[in-house]
Amino acid sequence: MKPTDQLFISPYSSILEAIKVIDRGSVQITLVVDEDQRLLGTVTDGDIRRGILRNIGLNDEVRQVMNTQPVTSREEDSKEYILSSMRHHNLKQIPVLDRMGRVVRLHLLEEIIKPERCDNWVVLMAGGLGTRLGELTRDCPKPLLLVGNKPILEVILENFIANGFHRFMISVNYKAEMIMAHFEDGSKWGVEIEYIREDKRLGTAGALSLLPFVPEEPLLIMNGDLLTKVNFRQLLDYHNDSKGPATMCVREYEYQVPYGVVKVENNRLQSIEEKPLQRYFISGGIYVISPEVLSYIPSDTFYDMPTLFEKLIEEGASTSVFPIREYWLDIGRMDDFNRANGEYSEVFN
Repeated sequence: MKPTDQLFISPYSSILEAIKVIDRGSVQITLVVDEDQRLLGTVTDGDIRRGILRNIGLNDEVRQVMNTQPVTSREEDSKEYILSSMRHHNLKQIPVLDRMGRVVRLHLLEEIIKPERCDNWVVLMAGGLGTRLGELTRDCPKPLLLVGNKPILEVILENFIANGFHRFMISVNYKAEMIMAHFEDGSKWGVEIEYIREDKRLGTAGALSLLPFVPEEPLLIMNGDLLTKVNFRQLLDYHNDSKGPATMCVREYEYQVPYGVVKVENNRLQSIEEKPLQRYFISGGIYVISPEVLSYIPSDTFYDMPTLFEKLIEEGASTSVFPIREYWLDIGRMDDFNRANGEYSEVFN
């Protein structure tokens, strides 16, 4: 059981403050209470992501996204009852309340049962040329460029390992031998690593047609030039809960038009909006697909993940999106690489 004072937040606090409390508390939840510490609701990572998709801003009040009817337990409830309740409701945390409805502590699933390793396979796409980084990638593949004191791909690998994953396939092409010599079979990290050899560039989805087998569980795919603090277990849970065939991680992207935007109708001026801020969701380069999706990928053909998702949408499949609110950086250009090195120690240490 975990002390709760540091998890408390007012219903009038901002969603951004809730994010800080969740991240600082490391238990993936914040407790919304009144002045007497009576529980009003809870906010989890999923609540915030669903709010983002409803266009609720990070500066809006947390009561707009909180769960007002959370599952709770009493002080006298047994461990067996609490565990049963967690499993029935698929929860990782349950607040404990006294007879006045005040929060006294928080039960954590991870403290009741030891979490098991995650057997899902992870495919890391590391076959790109990295031409936009110029001389840096002439003699070294981009996934092996050092960020801080580690290759980019090693940072990615260790992030997955910290989330319980231990089965990896790395898709290689450009300077494949260097990547394979560095990671070998994964025994240095206590994991299993296999390789997909691309004789030609097949794109971020085409390489999956070379998998030596069809996995039994959903497959996680990630570009090998991303730095992120996404919780991959949360992503996998999100995918499984959505019950769709594929999930794409998306990142909110803002662009401010540097001019006044004029709305015209029938040659008449309707309105002028000065330097409007445009918001979009862009692909985050991280995906989860269920095994049956592999049948959509043509063999030995260049095929990208966005094309695969377009095909699924065309077929009427219910694909999902997972908003990334954590640190995320696509290392595509030299200024991205320099930024990654400047931020590495603060974000990953």
